[in-house]
Amino acid sequence: MKPTLIILAAGVGSRYGGLKQLDPVGPGGATLMDYTIFDAVHAGFRRVVIVVSRETEAEIRAHMDGGAARRTEILFASQELEALPDGFTRPEDRSKPWGTGQAVLMAAPFLDGPFVVANADDHYGREAIAALGDFLAEPTPISGPVQWAMVGYRLADTLPASGSVSRALCLQDKDGWLTGLQEILAIKRDGDVARWEDTGGVGHITPLKTLVSMNLWGFTPDLLGHLEDGFKEFLAAGPGPKDEFYLPVAVAEAVKAGTAKVKVLPEGGRWCGMTSREDRETTAAVLRELVGQGVYPDKLWE
Repeated sequence: MKPTLIILAAGVGSRYGGLKQLDPVGPGGATLMDYTIFDAVHAGFRRVVIVVSRETEAEIRAHMDGGAARRTEILFASQELEALPDGFTRPEDRSKPWGTGQAVLMAAPFLDGPFVVANADDHYGREAIAALGDFLAEPTPISGPVQWAMVGYRLADTLPASGSVSRALCLQDKDGWLTGLQEILAIKRDGDVARWEDTGGVGHITPLKTLVSMNLWGFTPDLLGHLEDGFKEFLAAGPGPKDEFYLPVAVAEAVKAGTAKVKVLPEGGRWCGMTSREDRETTAAVLRELVGQGVYPDKLWE
């Protein structure tokens, strides 16, 4: 069965100063979501589910109706604070979304086969989307852990020329299966290596060829049960008003428990994304270059 693409687009863009999901950063006015959907269409994906919020749904729906929805089926799932399992209610002091784990659960009613999860504010590249589609097209094992995948990107291709960023290093076994993600809050380029300090202030050097996760995942429907159980455990623990149920944490727990394996696909090429307003021009330059190379047309949906 051909996979579904899920795009997480419920953020309201408070730090960015507007809806970065709808920023027409590409030539011809395309958004980063448009490029991801375009790549999924070319890879043979069957449809797209966009996870939105009440605040973002109308604008995102209107944007899609004017473009991508003319080429593929696009559905919308709303991430609501009140959308909780039976027996749980929204705390009065809760205003922050519950996190990417719950966001994927909001798309569950539209999922009946394999699916890919991507962020709305990242550009992942055609090869990465296609690699996940190919992986999910393979027969799943009859016994043993379920098999999922993520795309790894060379650290060098995700670091800015100056300044530090947070990244998750992919820890793998000799066969390329994920053994864990090492979260680094501040890592920066220093010549032909990257440098960072751990919580104890000890300095470390990491090769620029190291693969990192940019949160591009491929799953079978088995993930949904893991997320449901994990979300209940998260809520039962009494999270604070800003704590979130993160998708990568839920995946890591399934790997640790031995119920799932995650293949690290090395097809991640040139990545760009917009965490803050300062990232916009760099992202626009990358997209202009890709259009100039003929990877994308100037007008995606014409």
